[in-house]
This record gives sequence, structure tokens and C-alpha cells, in this order.
Amino acid sequence: MIIKIIHSMTEVDAACWNTLRQEQDPFLRHEFLLALEQSESVCADTGWLAHHLLVLDNDELIAAMPLYLKSHSWGEYVFDHQWADAYAQSGMEYYPKWVNAIPFTPCSGQRILMQHNVDNDLITQLCIKTIKNISETNNISSLHCLFPNTHQNNQLKQHMLLREGVQFQWFNKDYKNFDHYLQSFTSRQRKNIKKERKKVREQGIQLERFKGNDISKKQWQVFFDFYRLTYNKHGQSEYLNIDFFMRLAETMPEQILLIFAIKEQTYVGAALSFIGEKTLYGRYWGCLEEYTNLHFETCYYQGLEYCIENQLQRFDSGAQGEHKISRGFEPVSTYSTHWIQNPHFSNLIANFLEQEKDYIHVYKQDCLKQLPFKNLK
Repeated sequence: MIIKIIHSMTEVDAACWNTLRQEQDPFLRHEFLLALEQSESVCADTGWLAHHLLVLDNDELIAAMPLYLKSHSWGEYVFDHQWADAYAQSGMEYYPKWVNAIPFTPCSGQRILMQHNVDNDLITQLCIKTIKNISETNNISSLHCLFPNTHQNNQLKQHMLLREGVQFQWFNKDYKNFDHYLQSFTSRQRKNIKKERKKVREQGIQLERFKGNDISKKQWQVFFDFYRLTYNKHGQSEYLNIDFFMRLAETMPEQILLIFAIKEQTYVGAALSFIGEKTLYGRYWGCLEEYTNLHFETCYYQGLEYCIENQLQRFDSGAQGEHKISRGFEPVSTYSTHWIQNPHFSNLIANFLEQEKDYIHVYKQDCLKQLPFKNLK
């Protein structure tokens, strides 16, 4: 086996890369990663330099690792700014660093893509050893594998420090329809959700769902304007541009779901999701102006209905959002693993993570107690 480093997805065959994916993960598709590059959403100017690892066996691609050299910590959703500050206070450089992740995407999945018949442990060890060697030669401070799935997390944590986080996700327990889902709620919360949905209708707002092939260029522009507004309202610039979304519309429309909120024949809000084999991934949202409960309806209830209607098993609605708990999204553990080259800082961060773990476990248990299901009361 040999390892090759590429600096663009154009240097690897799309079909070969995609056959390494599991569960039709949309974010690991060659098309998704290539759209990030070709739209220049990830590039030198945005601080994401591609250094993807390819593992070859007699010229056959048997494994691959999305990898970026970062000059900052934005767009990752696993926050290490304090670590960077500590380095700076000690007169050391934290950047550049390696990030093994999908840019701007806090969704768990494979972080090392592999063929089914290869030695997973050996491939993992080989990739990490290669990165460590490059880091020591080029003064790169660290490696961060963000949001690996449970299986790969168990492999990665043997070589790196483990960090745990919490997200809120929904699970389909063979619900027949949305009303059947609400029957699992306590009476009070069931009434609250019905009131929320009714309030949206009373404001004269209708919701429509569009699959990728049915979305017009005009609708994509409307959605992008909403998406950009979401960032601008918080004084930030958007990570992605319209070119990125248009490329996805052309190359992977079958995995795209766009939900529009419409009032008096005018689009007033939109939510974009991606469709996996068993999971719906809620990703981006925006609105023209604030309407009561519109966010809940567009981003959550419509997605839940889609999952039930299409027998998807899980709705991954992204990072943060304790307001999801009362709507039936359960707290689940997410993971990241970290290798820190400097032994002193590695020990300090290990101690920090051990203390943080206790807090995370208590927080997760508190969230579980707040779930609205009547069989928990």
C-alpha cells in the first residue's frame, strides 16, 4: 500500500471515490467536495487547503481521507479557539493545523473511506502515521478528525485524544404519520405543537417541498438570498456561495430537498436538506422576515413529515438547538478526535477534555429528562 496526497478532487476518479462511501452519505460524495472546491468556497483565500489522502494498493483506490490544512478554526463546529489562544499566549503557533472533516458540515459519518474488505485498523494507523510524519517535518501543530461515526471513532480514539459533544436528532419509531408521532407526546406538549402548526396556517403561510430536479434557478436564487440573510443578521458572511448550490443542483439533485414557505404567492422562507439512505440531513435555513413558529414548521415539522412519509429512520438537523428537545429530538453523543504534536499542550488538552466529558455527560442526562414523550414521565 502507498499513500498519495492530492490537492483537488479533480485528481481522483469520482466513481472510485464514491464506491468507498457508506449509506449514500451526500457530504462524502465526490460531487459535493468538488463543488466546494470549484465554487472556491474552500480554497487558499478561505483558509481551507485540500490535502486529501488516497490509499492505493497496486494502483487500486482502497481508502481515502478528506483532509484540509487550516489557517483558522471557522466552519468546523468543534470549537478549539481557546486552544489556539493558549498557544499564542505561550508564543507558539497553533496554525496551520490539519482538519479531517467535511467543511461547514457538522454531520457524523466516515472520516476515512474504505473498501469493505480492507483492514480498517491498519488503514487508520497508516493514515494517521503519515499525517504525523508530515506534521513533524513541516511544523503543523495538530490533527483534528471531526464528527467521525461511532465505528471510526472507536478506531481513531486509539491513536488520538477523544472529545465528546451533543447534538439533537430525531428517530423514526415506525410512525404512520405526524399525528401518530404526536401520540407519543404528553398531552400538554402535543397541544403545543398543534398550536404552533396552526399558527403558521393562520398567518396565511403554506409549505411546499421540491426535490432537486424540480427546483428552478430562480428558486435557488431565492433560497440563497434567505441563506445569506441568516448569516448577515448575525453580522457574519456566509460560508457558501450561489455557485456551490448551483453545482450541487446539477450533479446530485436526487439527494436534495428544498422546502419553501409561501405567503400570498411570495416566498418568505426556505430550508434546504440532503437525503441519505436512511437519514434526512437538515442543513440551511433563512427567511425574509420573522413569522411566528415559521422556523419550527419549515426546519423541523416538514422534515419530520418527510421522514415518516419516506420511511427514513433519522433526522439529523445539525448542530446546537435545545429548542429541538421539546419537539422530540433526542440528545445524542457526537465525537471528535485530536492529536496535538506538542507533548505539554497535549497533556493540558487531555486534562481539559477529561473535565469537559463529565460536564457533557451531565448535560446530556439533563436533556434526556426534558424530552416530551409520555412514556418517560
